Amino acid sequence: MPAVRVDLLIVGGTVVTMDGAKRVIENGAVAVRGDEIVAVGPTADLSKRYRARSVINAQGKAVIPGLINTHTHVPMTLFRGIADDLDLNEWLTKYIFPAEAKNVSEQFVRVGARLGLAEMIRGGTTTYCDMYYFEDAIAEETKKAGMRGVLGETIIDFPVSDNKTPAEALKYTDRYLAKWQHDPLIVAAAAPHAPYTVSTENLKLVRKLSDKWKAPVLIHVAETKKERDDILAKYGKTPVDYLASIGFLSDRTIIAHSIWVTDEEIGVLERENVGVGHCPQSNMKLASGVAPIPAMLKANVAVGLGTDGAASNNDLDMWEEIDTAAKLHKNHSGDPKAVSAEQAFEMATIRGARALHLEKLIGSIEAGKRADIAIVGLGSLHQTPFYNVYSALVYSTKASDVETVIINGRVVMKARRLLTLNENAIKKDANAYRDKIIKSLGN
Repeated sequence: MPAVRVDLLIVGGTVVTMDGAKRVIENGAVAVRGDEIVAVGPTADLSKRYRARSVINAQGKAVIPGLINTHTHVPMTLFRGIADDLDLNEWLTKYIFPAEAKNVSEQFVRVGARLGLAEMIRGGTTTYCDMYYFEDAIAEETKKAGMRGVLGETIIDFPVSDNKTPAEALKYTDRYLAKWQHDPLIVAAAAPHAPYTVSTENLKLVRKLSDKWKAPVLIHVAETKKERDDILAKYGKTPVDYLASIGFLSDRTIIAHSIWVTDEEIGVLERENVGVGHCPQSNMKLASGVAPIPAMLKANVAVGLGTDGAASNNDLDMWEEIDTAAKLHKNHSGDPKAVSAEQAFEMATIRGARALHLEKLIGSIEAGKRADIAIVGLGSLHQTPFYNVYSALVYSTKASDVETVIINGRVVMKARRLLTLNENAIKKDANAYRDKIIKSLGN
């Protein structure tokens, strides 16, 4: 029987599939045609069955599903480090909102997005979930970079850079959702900022827009105790219960943080199939609290990991989030088994895909899914000696160990060299904005 032609064959690696059986295939191979994975199995088998235009030798490396960042504000890379060591309310109201008012424009967003995209690809992230302003421009930059994104246009009840009223923002979002329908890489979304910054009426209008276009909705929920207490005082319900009571939640909703939630609210999230973006490092840095992730995992909530924006983290490194997620919940609960290495890695891959409602397309290395793959070196000093693949990936691996990244079947980084973005130009443009931001803040 003649060999079947494919575009790409990855051979010789340890393939961490994250499929239903959690198969780990030693000396494994992955065959890719176009944007799709067509076969996964032992190298000896696939090397006989397939002939490829391009072959990548992954011997001594891990072949993993591309990492999924379930919550970002990607242009905020340009605000990295302008205000640290503050609580969320002070950080937002005294520093971030004023800095955004003075600096954010479409060009700012494009420059910041390119910086964030390059950083994420370098670390093996292949899909990210974003909410910011001028999101259509972010979508265009994401598409140019060859990256996958669930990208939400922010709707908020006060004037911001791209839309001065919620009505304008809803009109912008309607056009934006229409433009990106059925794109292979971009999933356009609506992103009301939070229950405390968007009225009940406008939240209901966002839900109608979501229903019209079958589009995801991204929102911050229960990030701080103050938010929980304020929503309870205003509406007589805690945040998740309030959103459920107005018919806002659906199986297209993705909520970020969800720290101050009750067991009953966790049950609501599971029943409504709401995705959750857990941001351990940002939550720690802002002292917002610790999300009840072990309880969410026990309830089988679709919870993924996110970096949040680089202004409150201060990077977009998913490897740090994976490591932190595993350790934080052990320490917080007093139980070293609270979140295992495998569970932490699952949140960065297939469970993260569930959180974005994209598990049928991405999150695992399986035939029929999109070819979003990262090849990770396992031979660095900090990974030596090697015993267990999940231990090595979660507790030892760094972003710098990622060598090659494939998104939708396209190689976007090879041997640590970015192929779709110009790193030197990105740094130059970002540093030019640094000087402008310093002047705008009067520092």
